[in-house]
Amino acid sequence: MTTTLTCRQATAQDIDTLYDIIQGYAEKGIMLPRTKETLSVQIDTFVVAEIGGQLVGCGSLTRLGQDLVEIRSLGVSDGYKGQGIGKALVNSLLHEAKQQGIPKVMALTYEVAFFERNGFTVVEKEIFPEKVWRDCIHCKKQHCCDEIAVLKRLD
Repeated sequence: MTTTLTCRQATAQDIDTLYDIIQGYAEKGIMLPRTKETLSVQIDTFVVAEIGGQLVGCGSLTRLGQDLVEIRSLGVSDGYKGQGIGKALVNSLLHEAKQQGIPKVMALTYEVAFFERNGFTVVEKEIFPEKVWRDCIHCKKQHCCDEIAVLKRLD
């Protein structure tokens, strides 16, 4: 029996599982934590991946400017990594950016090779003042950030 991977818009019923996936990464220091309240407010920015009706991955798209969005909170549940779920989520988020007419998609990541395989290029973080002044200024790693910025142009 084969199970099908599907990506769909997240709903309020997904918040507990989204929280668990994101918290697993946050506890390892590789993703910013999100509260359930924040997830509730931002639920319309999230896409989830399901296999056999089970939520196994998530990602969100956050607008940073007129021509720029960021992929955030991209994660896959333990036991499901390496099965193309991350790629499916990124493709879904890129499709959404295209639908919104946004030509540039960026991410801050430790998984550079994954993003490069998905058409992104490494760039300097400083070319994203929208990100720096909106989020980075409040981050505890602001002066010692070790994440790598990647960018994909859709135009």
